[in-house]
Amino acid sequence: MNNTTQPRYLAIKQALLTRIETGRLPSGSKVASENALAQEFGVSRMTARRALDELADEGVLVRSQGLGSFVADERPTGSPVEIRNIADEIAARGHAWRCEVLVLESQVALAKRARQLGVAEGQTVFFSSLLHFENDVPLQIEDRWVNPQVAPDYLQQLFGEDNNTPSAYLSRVAPLTEADHLIEAVAASARQQALLQIAASEPLLKVSRRTSAAQGVVSYAQLFHPGSRFRLGGHVNY
Repeated sequence: MNNTTQPRYLAIKQALLTRIETGRLPSGSKVASENALAQEFGVSRMTARRALDELADEGVLVRSQGLGSFVADERPTGSPVEIRNIADEIAARGHAWRCEVLVLESQVALAKRARQLGVAEGQTVFFSSLLHFENDVPLQIEDRWVNPQVAPDYLQQLFGEDNNTPSAYLSRVAPLTEADHLIEAVAASARQQALLQIAASEPLLKVSRRTSAAQGVVSYAQLFHPGSRFRLGGHVNY
């Protein structure tokens, strides 16, 4: 007599796939933990882990150390050439945005930063560091240096309120006329690993961006995203 009983881990996989396909678990949503799945299906934690691991290997889920498992595809997609408010990008996906202001201060511009901002070495510039979240999952570290001659009230802004971000504010006070971009994969520092809650082995997608307006250079920003949670794409007409 043939034994046609389905292995328990496969039953969990199929149940999760059904929930994803029917929309009960939409893209970006968090999947139940190993412990919760083990209790729901009456299996061991190792069996539940095997189901999650196989779905992650197949690209259906993304597992993030310390955060859990999330439904993959599609990852948030940003444009490398279009400058948008990250709060608006996240809202357009039907998700919730929030941010934490890590640093908001004045700094003395050393030679490299002065060149990037088009100011004199030793001049005071503004610096901000923000951590952006999508559905309470860390998505981006935004480190930005700002030319105070263009945005003198930058340090008085309440970033995080009413969808106000550095990009949104600067676009209002100094409408952009041009931007330079550099996109590269980089290793995460210990600080970035902690803030983005990623493993040491996970690479970051770094976008370096200098923006200018009629008044001159507005800001120089470095945007860091976990490689497993973000991608860049766009369309250009010729």
